[in-house]
Amino acid sequence: MSSGDRGASSSSCTSVNTVCSDGERPASLSLSSSASSVSLQDASHSSSSSSSSSSLPYGAMPSYNASSSSSSTPKRNGSDISLDLTPLVTAGGGGGVAKATGGGHAPNGHVANQSMAAAVTPKQLSRLERVALEIVETEQAYVRDLKSIVEDYLGCIIDCGTLPLKPEQVSTLFCNIEDIYEFNSEAFDIYTLYCMNYPNSVAVLRECMKNESLVRFFQERQTTLNHSLPLETYLLKPVQRILKYHLLLQELSKHFDKSDPGYEVVEDAIITMTAVAWYINDMKRKQEHAVRLQEIEALLVNWTGPDLSGFGELVLEGSFKVHRVKKERAFFLFDKMLLIAKKRLEQFVYSTHIFCCNLLLVETLKDPLCFRVSDQTIPKQQHIVQTKNQEEKRLWVHYLKRLIVENHPASLPQKVRTLEEV
Repeated sequence: MSSGDRGASSSSCTSVNTVCSDGERPASLSLSSSASSVSLQDASHSSSSSSSSSSLPYGAMPSYNASSSSSSTPKRNGSDISLDLTPLVTAGGGGGVAKATGGGHAPNGHVANQSMAAAVTPKQLSRLERVALEIVETEQAYVRDLKSIVEDYLGCIIDCGTLPLKPEQVSTLFCNIEDIYEFNSEAFDIYTLYCMNYPNSVAVLRECMKNESLVRFFQERQTTLNHSLPLETYLLKPVQRILKYHLLLQELSKHFDKSDPGYEVVEDAIITMTAVAWYINDMKRKQEHAVRLQEIEALLVNWTGPDLSGFGELVLEGSFKVHRVKKERAFFLFDKMLLIAKKRLEQFVYSTHIFCCNLLLVETLKDPLCFRVSDQTIPKQQHIVQTKNQEEKRLWVHYLKRLIVENHPASLPQKVRTLEEV
């Protein structure tokens, strides 16, 4: 973005009059992919927390918990981008969902109201129209938030030029937020880059918060803009929004009859945006998997085998008491191998491993919280594992069974394999 494009908003860092919505206040976004739930808000600390004792499957789809939509309609100033879509209200109170009006003008030539609530009382709107209006209003608020990030933060940083920020820090902090601001309907892949980079962005921002002059700068920006929330919250909004579109559209489709005009368009949009959300989540899961593998390999002592990446994805990890062993053992379940290690401070000392093709499992023991794993090539090597609760046992037994089946495709009847997969 050139300085000319930023115009008055960047010529003076203290004369900005942008009103931003705080309604979409973010919940903590968790990506459940390793033994710990790695919060996007705490991404810079993930390496120290990812070896906790709780167990969550890498195989499960990670999810972001998008925040609830805004409960009030924020006011717009003259510089805001107009995305007014005026619900078409018929005399009978029903009718179409939302009708776009170019340039902020209604079809009859009159200026469209900034909020439909000012022109039509809630009782006059159908449920379908209210859902459509919510999508429009939250989209307006979202665009204003993007505008504030690009012009009021990034633009001001570029124009000031005296801040102790390196170009690479600015690039990581804001990533491709300008592309998202100038977003068009055929470029959903730009969100993937942004979502993947978000943990790095948070890490850079927190590093910046250690510098007093940068702390003052960001605090002054927040005060000048009348933002009740810090920059970190605004940087999170694109992650929230792209993963919320399909949910908004699903809510909209509930109020359509299949015979209604526009039904097929909404359904196609749901399919598209669900695929986008799935793809972003899947890419994020793979990225976290690769990072966690590097962490484990860096902490693993006395392992003389090949790179752990050669054994497939990390499905589960956790720490358990093992019968006849004084200290807890760390278990790492990969697609092709179960790795067992001793815990020594922050390190893992290799103890043994069992290839999944040789893995035997006994899930019913005297202690209802225990199960036994062993190597069929080494009968005496047995490990009776005590879980912390029934849910943890169920989770581990489920994935152990699945991997035993997957690694013995020829030795099990199809009927048994089907039952195991269920």
